[in-house]
Amino acid sequence: MHELSYFRGNLDAIAARLATRGYSLDVASYRALDQERRAALTESETLKAQRNSESNEIAKLKKAGADTTEQQAKVRAIGDRIKALEDNVKAVDDRFYETLAGVPNIPHESVPTGDDADANVEVHKHGTPPVFDFPPQNHWDIGPALGILDFERAAKITGARFAVYVGLGAKLERALINFMLDTHTREHGYTEVFPPVVVNSASLYGTGQLPKFAADLFKLEGTDYYLAPTAEVPVTNLHRDETLDADLLPISYCAFTSCFRSEAGAYGRDVRGIIRQHQFQKVELVKFCRPEQSHEQLELLTSHAENILDRLGLPFRRMLLCTGDMGFSSAKTYDLEVWLPGQNAYKEISSCSNFEAFQARRAAIRCKSAKGKAEPAHTLNGSGLAVGRTWVAIVENYQQKDGSVVVPDALRPYLNAEVITPRGTLA
Repeated sequence: MHELSYFRGNLDAIAARLATRGYSLDVASYRALDQERRAALTESETLKAQRNSESNEIAKLKKAGADTTEQQAKVRAIGDRIKALEDNVKAVDDRFYETLAGVPNIPHESVPTGDDADANVEVHKHGTPPVFDFPPQNHWDIGPALGILDFERAAKITGARFAVYVGLGAKLERALINFMLDTHTREHGYTEVFPPVVVNSASLYGTGQLPKFAADLFKLEGTDYYLAPTAEVPVTNLHRDETLDADLLPISYCAFTSCFRSEAGAYGRDVRGIIRQHQFQKVELVKFCRPEQSHEQLELLTSHAENILDRLGLPFRRMLLCTGDMGFSSAKTYDLEVWLPGQNAYKEISSCSNFEAFQARRAAIRCKSAKGKAEPAHTLNGSGLAVGRTWVAIVENYQQKDGSVVVPDALRPYLNAEVITPRGTLA
């Protein structure tokens, strides 16, 4: 959400910046709304001055013993008109806020301009993709062959874009979750939370999923409840309608949750395997900080996600997203992309974003120091990491010619295995 007075006063500049992300701001409509509001305020102020003058005159007439019935009726009529004008101003403000809810965040000045992913900028690469002396397979072939991934039974239970992890496949998923949480809490300074995965509409509005992206959500019929599309939603809303002590910021949380997305806007993308599922697991990193801290904290949060990839020995690159490829609420985003040999391509495994004050205004999350007034905090989040995609990256990067998968050193204490071989299948 944008700050209303700044938005009104800088329509042309905001429209120009939003155009770089493919959003057309209807400046004429907003100006017409603003003129309607200003006219109502001007008339209201004029009438208030007139009412004061008439009230003073009534007091004088009463003191002189004169009949003031006519004058009092006139003052009441002025009061009724003022009330109607104030209601009109509120209605216009409500219309402003309603339309503002659909206006995306303004890209930070450091974000490159571009229409789509082709204009994203590679910041750096880390690690070297493995070289195989055999044709590398995709995870959707490796997993079923090892008996650790079952798509057919998942489709029977639920439908397409769901999976059943089996044996060491299930244990690998659990090992990744614990490894990520342990690293972020013990070494990166995050406090672990385990929030509900059922959230209300106010929470989704606060982080920017509603009203614009309702089609991407799973709603529980007959309720105000939704399945959370990401832990960003419940964790950010931990501090909705709160004023934080600025001297205690930044606050850093990490959370493991299942996530649920309809993928309504991703028709035909990554339909095979478990890259794009309706239900998936993530370890999410969320930060609350003072405005002057947020871009430094974005670099730090992104490095924490990168550290997980580094420890797992997975080749990856950091991409700075251009204006046309950023999420609705983001002011600046880095995507981490991991190398997948089976697809001979880098694929997103984490998206780390600074929302600046955009979410905090929607969710009324403020910070206040002992010396200053309350102002919107800045919020950030990123996957640390998407667990299923990390599972995929391990299976594809550590695959062996005999069909087995070597377990990365960092996971062996959690998995109690060095190699995944065909075993543990469902009977």
